[in-house]
Amino acid sequence: MTGADVGRVDVVAPLAVTGPVLLACLVLVIGRWAPRPVVDALALVGAAALACCGGLLVAATSPGDAVTWLGGWAPAPGTHPVGIALVADPAAGLLVLLVGTLAAGGLLFSWRYFASVEARFQALVLLFCAGMTGFVLAGDLFTMLVFFELMGAVAYALAAYKIEEPRSLQGGLTFGVVNSLGAYLALCGVGVLYARTGQLNLAFLGETLAGAPPDGPAVVGVVLVLVGWLVKAAAVPFHFWLADAHAVAPTPVCVLFSGVMAPLGVYGVARVTAVVAPGVGTLAPVLVVVGTVTAVLGTVLCVVQRNLKRLLAYSTIAHVGLFLIGAADGGSRTWLVYLAGHAGVKAALFLLVGVLLARFGSVDEIDLHGAARTGRAPDRLTGALFLLAGLALAGLPPVGAGLGKAALEESVPGVLVPVVVGVSVVTAAAVLRAGLRVFLGVGPRPERRVDPERTSGEGEEREMSGRFERVPTTMLAAPTLLLAAAVVVGTLPLVGRVGAAAGERLADGTAYRASVLGPAHEAVPVEPVAWHLSGVVTGLGTTVAAVVLALVVLLSGRVPARRRRPVRRAVGRIVLGLERLHSGHVGDYVAWLLFGAAVIGIAVAAPTLG
Repeated sequence: MTGADVGRVDVVAPLAVTGPVLLACLVLVIGRWAPRPVVDALALVGAAALACCGGLLVAATSPGDAVTWLGGWAPAPGTHPVGIALVADPAAGLLVLLVGTLAAGGLLFSWRYFASVEARFQALVLLFCAGMTGFVLAGDLFTMLVFFELMGAVAYALAAYKIEEPRSLQGGLTFGVVNSLGAYLALCGVGVLYARTGQLNLAFLGETLAGAPPDGPAVVGVVLVLVGWLVKAAAVPFHFWLADAHAVAPTPVCVLFSGVMAPLGVYGVARVTAVVAPGVGTLAPVLVVVGTVTAVLGTVLCVVQRNLKRLLAYSTIAHVGLFLIGAADGGSRTWLVYLAGHAGVKAALFLLVGVLLARFGSVDEIDLHGAARTGRAPDRLTGALFLLAGLALAGLPPVGAGLGKAALEESVPGVLVPVVVGVSVVTAAAVLRAGLRVFLGVGPRPERRVDPERTSGEGEEREMSGRFERVPTTMLAAPTLLLAAAVVVGTLPLVGRVGAAAGERLADGTAYRASVLGPAHEAVPVEPVAWHLSGVVTGLGTTVAAVVLALVVLLSGRVPARRRRPVRRAVGRIVLGLERLHSGHVGDYVAWLLFGAAVIGIAVAAPTLG
């Protein structure tokens, strides 16, 4: 890495963290007297600038990782670090770029989405971006935890932004309690590791633990930290809060929640596992099991939803499971590309659901049956974008989500390929089912049922009472641009090269430690993620399968009812039981969190400690 690259990172990395904070303060100040367009424009420019910072970090760190010691507190040779380090590598830069891009899309959409909004909304979004950026750049566990808490505290406020509504308050409270408990467990883990090693810096901590076989305190500390990150990732059984938060959060906020906040938990797991705990050999198999269960359960619950925001939230949970599998078992080169493509598609879907909410006052798939079949050009465009995004979620070439899926299928063991294919087909079929039903009126209108014990959206209140007769241009421009970005991810070779290098470097804890401790390793060329004939064929096949499955589900209502077979009745009871586990009661969610932490701790510690 040249001196110019190092100097650039020394400026850009701190600016990427402090810039959004300072801009949020400025927005709050001028929001008292400036007209709303000025506040909106200032926040949008700030998000775009953050995306540019991410791009600069990716370019500057392509030769090797860069370390910035804040305040010049670099440790002398042979001494322990005292200062705070920001460590930039391609993975961190890519995630900063993703945060800025999604924030810009959400803010652009919100220009006309809210009839009236105070400057604190834009300020909260900018603070949220600062928390996520600090989390990915932090070079020590405690700083990661600080930004984890900043990210969480702002997210609670955004989820419960409509605090005058009981459902919004309950969703934000559930989000806050569950994630705060995850943070407390992570704090306990940081304390245990500090007591064991006297270190907080990731590289120094990993170097200290690498000198001896894993012992009890080290394993317990690592597990507690990873559980905290898994709560943020909404991995099973820590996932209960995510759908409740998405159901009540404003639509532009859901873009950040699903597109990047939950996947940041997977990033944290990958970073700590590679740098701090490479000697804990049982971690990878346990994480693969957690990822598989998360993918399967998220897919099952996605299918039965009728609230479109809940449907997309469970689809996110399913894909987080795939990201976790990729990060833990052979897919390190591919999962960041998959994440980038998925983020663009999922963000666009959430914004298009926001358009439906603004136009028709509901996100209930049954209530909206045929509602958008108006013949108006904006509604036709909304429907076309929604269906295109559903096809992209299935793996349609050349969209980035399809490229990431195809590469992940080639990277993971054969036994996990059906999980990747199944999640892609079934979650996309659920989205396409909703799109065909809402925009084209395909299939008969299902019977409206209200069961207070189900959590698929029956009987939930409408989020908005007003309706837009005409969809503003900015509300359609934002999802269009995000979908276009997802296509760029799948077609621009540079993205495949950068994503593959970022994933491999993220999994290389030895190189990370060397970049901090010295001497730094030169980056090793990595095979880029690119389309192959097998991936194109598989992507087209999963896309067709998703369309067929959606049509079968929609048209099955025209077939005369038959007696249910025992197997179908048993499956129905299982699915209903899974739905009822998602009770919305925070006490139940806390119990599942503690249960999951205990199970993961035992699964990791028992074989390691013998």
